[in-house]
Amino acid sequence: MIKMREKLKIKIGEEFKPAPQFKKLYYIYLVLVILFGILTWYLPVLLFTPFEVKLGISIPILAILIFVVYWIPKYYDSIVYKLTKDEIIWGRGMWFKKTGIVPYNRITNIDIAQGPISRKLGIAALKIQTAGYSGQQARAEIKIEGIEQFEGLRELIMEFVRGKKPIAVETYEEENINLRILDELVKIRKLLEKSSKK
Repeated sequence: MIKMREKLKIKIGEEFKPAPQFKKLYYIYLVLVILFGILTWYLPVLLFTPFEVKLGISIPILAILIFVVYWIPKYYDSIVYKLTKDEIIWGRGMWFKKTGIVPYNRITNIDIAQGPISRKLGIAALKIQTAGYSGQQARAEIKIEGIEQFEGLRELIMEFVRGKKPIAVETYEEENINLRILDELVKIRKLLEKSSKK
């Protein structure tokens, strides 16, 4: 545990980004899509169709591929995470920006997701589930993607989670106190009604 924390380059209060291998992962996915998703049907089109059909199909495919190659580094540059003493702050997106805050006292579970390519690149994603979301949906509320020191980061976040009172407990205690107060008020009322009848 201590060795993992010593290697962790992430500092509280400072923004951090996914590892550079995360960008490489997206390029590998692109190559796989080209090989298995496009070339399987595109090669017969190139071999057996007239020039106009080839041109009509090739131009949009080429435009999409150029766009994706341009988009990958831009998207990577837009991803940012930050740990504070009370919450995780995240943001991502080029055109449609998404940001969010996840308080530690709402976190219920942190899973590590790592596919074969990610494992080879030495990165993983932390899927963080919270009290308000984990029961209602299967996906995580936040994914911290492309992290090299994922075990150390998970342990760091869990230390903050263990140090905070869970929000569900706070709500339960407040409701429990309110019920006890209501119960006492009812008893007082009954005593007052009883004494006023005498």
